[in-house]
Amino acid sequence: MNAEFASLHRKYMGEALREARSALDAGDVPVGAVVVCDGKIIGRGHNQRELLHDPTAHAEMIAITAAASEKSDWRLEDCEIYVTLEPCPMCASAIQQARIKTLVYGAFDRGMGACDSDLHLVTNAKFGRVVEVIAPVMEEECAELLLEFFSKARKDRG
Repeated sequence: MNAEFASLHRKYMGEALREARSALDAGDVPVGAVVVCDGKIIGRGHNQRELLHDPTAHAEMIAITAAASEKSDWRLEDCEIYVTLEPCPMCASAIQQARIKTLVYGAFDRGMGACDSDLHLVTNAKFGRVVEVIAPVMEEECAELLLEFFSKARKDRG
């Protein structure tokens, strides 16, 4: 990856991290996402499952919905999505369904990851459109927020 792309990836992942911090501050698993089109962020999201009492309120789903609304089109073929954590099967499928061309994520999710860790949904044409995957980007920073959240959750449980 050349320096220019690396710099852009860090810039947009930094924005996704801001979203993840919003989730952390609200007491939700700190995952954030941004959708970028032509160098402009057109969708943002962070986990809001606890706030909305909605199991589908993942960062990616919220960011994709916002981007589709901004474009007035569900087809996000000319867009990239930046996510702080490797997407789960639901979100990986939504990324494919939205026809997003590139997924950039920070930390691997060895438990629920559906892009590299266990399943390979977004890169398997059998499941839909093949999505370019770039990872990890700012893995340490992304993982740090998750560790902070789960460490606090364990302490709170006793």
